[in-house]
Amino acid sequence: MQNGEHQNGGITSDVVIIGGGLAGLTCAMGLRGSGLKVTVVERNDVLGGRARSWIDPTTGDPIDLGPHIFLTEYPNTLKLLDVFRTRSRVIWHTDQFITITDGQHPIVMKMASLPPPFHFVPSVLADGTVALSDKFSNIGVTLFAMKMEDQDVRELDSIAASDFLRSKGVSQRYIDRFWAFVSMAIMNVPVEECSAGALMGFYRHLIGHNSYSIGFPDSGLSNLFAPQARQALVDSGVSVVTQAAVKSFIGGADSVTGIELTDNRRVRARFCVSAIPAQDLLKLVGTEWLERHSLFRDLSSFVPCPYVSTYIWFDRKLTQRQFWARVYSPADLNCDFYDLSNINSGWQDRPSVIASNIIYSHRANGMTDDRIIEATIREICDFIPEARKAKVVHSVVNRTAMAIHCPYSGTERKRPETRTPVRGLLLAGDWIRTGIPASMESAVRSGWLAAEQILAEIGMPSKLAVTIKEPGGFAGWLRHATHRWRRLQGGGRHSQVLTHTW
Repeated sequence: MQNGEHQNGGITSDVVIIGGGLAGLTCAMGLRGSGLKVTVVERNDVLGGRARSWIDPTTGDPIDLGPHIFLTEYPNTLKLLDVFRTRSRVIWHTDQFITITDGQHPIVMKMASLPPPFHFVPSVLADGTVALSDKFSNIGVTLFAMKMEDQDVRELDSIAASDFLRSKGVSQRYIDRFWAFVSMAIMNVPVEECSAGALMGFYRHLIGHNSYSIGFPDSGLSNLFAPQARQALVDSGVSVVTQAAVKSFIGGADSVTGIELTDNRRVRARFCVSAIPAQDLLKLVGTEWLERHSLFRDLSSFVPCPYVSTYIWFDRKLTQRQFWARVYSPADLNCDFYDLSNINSGWQDRPSVIASNIIYSHRANGMTDDRIIEATIREICDFIPEARKAKVVHSVVNRTAMAIHCPYSGTERKRPETRTPVRGLLLAGDWIRTGIPASMESAVRSGWLAAEQILAEIGMPSKLAVTIKEPGGFAGWLRHATHRWRRLQGGGRHSQVLTHTW
């Protein structure tokens, strides 16, 4: 029997966590040693959620649902890996930040040893494909981003990112060349549909730190946390129940006392943490909650962003690069590429295995797997012509209904807090209000925050979530100076966020 399970199939627990992905597992890890009985319920037979991995039956190689990256500015995720002692299994891309390709022309972006935001200036100036006038057109929006507060993010949320950029004087050429790529690669939606608040919220972090490096798991992503989490949780008395789908919450209009599973088992608990996507939570919400609380009505605004990932095994080594991305074009299929033979531990002498991401993958609807692989190979050949001579040994296409929620205009201000108006119900997941865009880091941070809330309520306050680091350099100085000026002015400039002259 599981911890707290009765003969009649019912389970009693202090905390039940719905979802065994990064958010749910982090929350459970944060509650270890608290004396609370904790139960994690996962509908799949494996843990990991959207960050799960498995063994390809043809090659015996580990593959992920889709390629993922780490960032050195992912402090909450790195803290979790430290707990599992797997941080050393992240392979860091240290010689450069990112290579963006335009045909066979690589645009190498590096972090210079200059105070933020000047660390990107040498790379921007080195890109000869964009006129200086277009590059300089981005100065105004950069100054704006350095001065932003969280309230600005919410106020800009109703505006499309492309409209906001144009209102700040950014040229259409620079929007097409830079911002369209950033919006698709980071926010996962076209710049014309992305919330200006969400995009600027990311940009203020990017230009505020000069220590970014990209990292990759040295094998399947979930191998860095899923087995370690299961073992650590079971060893500490936490119940981990897989292949258990939730049917509904138990409770009244303003409180929750547990959940009911689709097999009719019930889990009674003082605290219920929903660590699942918004659209899955909406399916569990009853009419009373929808009528009483706008939070639950807003769940329908969080539209899943579909994506497709491919894995292609070639008969030869095609490149020594670990990672590259394409300049965005609506006619393209893929955004970023990873040669796992240059990343995965022990694979360095193997032929290339290239994984790629088709983000916001509506354009792939109706395409067969074979057509997707053919198009992906063509895009690989655009940058590596030698790939035309290579033979494809094996390929896999993964179609996923959701990468993150689409950060459309209007969604940023609807991201909910950890605590809800329903007593006993807390939220975790990359889509809630964590102060950072939906991502692996946002999911982990949300899990720490949910555990903090529970511990505070039982009289065991603890700081688990790592505080988001303040911008440094000139960006940090300007932000602090602006905040002091706003306090002296009584903070009244927010109603004119678009018309104010900076």
